[in-house]
Amino acid sequence: MRWFPRREPMAGDPLAADRAAMVERQLRRRGIIDARVLAAMGAVPRERFVPIGLRSHAYDDAALPIAGGQAISQPYIVAWMTELLQVLPGGIVLEVGTGSGYQAAVLATIGARVRSIERLPELAAAARERLAGLGLGDLVEVIVADGSLGDPGTAPHARVIVTAGAPTVPAPLLDQLAEGGRLVVPVGPANAQELILVTRTLGRLTETPVGGCAFVPLIGVAGFRPGEDGPV
Repeated sequence: MRWFPRREPMAGDPLAADRAAMVERQLRRRGIIDARVLAAMGAVPRERFVPIGLRSHAYDDAALPIAGGQAISQPYIVAWMTELLQVLPGGIVLEVGTGSGYQAAVLATIGARVRSIERLPELAAAARERLAGLGLGDLVEVIVADGSLGDPGTAPHARVIVTAGAPTVPAPLLDQLAEGGRLVVPVGPANAQELILVTRTLGRLTETPVGGCAFVPLIGVAGFRPGEDGPV
């Protein structure tokens, strides 16, 4: 069966060409091959997830600052992590770190249902409003909690994505990973990490480094203390 993207770009979209160029130059040419991921990245308006003053830079090949001292990830990193998750339409994803809501929007656009945890209430509220405005509110649930502890009430989780850097792979997320599950998490010192893919097969956990990245720190009991680079 041929797959079609869930949402088409709006008519008269002034940044449609920039979005298409981003997909071609930043994603496809760097090896992103999942057609669903490429279609979602070409459909979700990243400019809706960045501060108004930075909207002309929405499709730059860079992370951008958002409220609360956080950041919206570089488009390539969002696509790469999404591809690594291998989410099927209708699959459920636990996201640790809602931020602007952009990563959740991409996941929802490929057909996933997302339970997203954000520690900052103001970011969570803004992301809910933004996602609802794009018609994705029914696919993304945003809750306020310590995401480093995962979500034991809905565990086990088949797919987990962490959008902040942890000092080590958080033990609660490993404990909550389902058989056959995939966890994608940046691990290392603040702002300079290795992206790790964790899989569970026949009860055995395998951690595979897949490349360098840079994220803001994951703050929480199983992450970093606020303002520090060391584990709690």
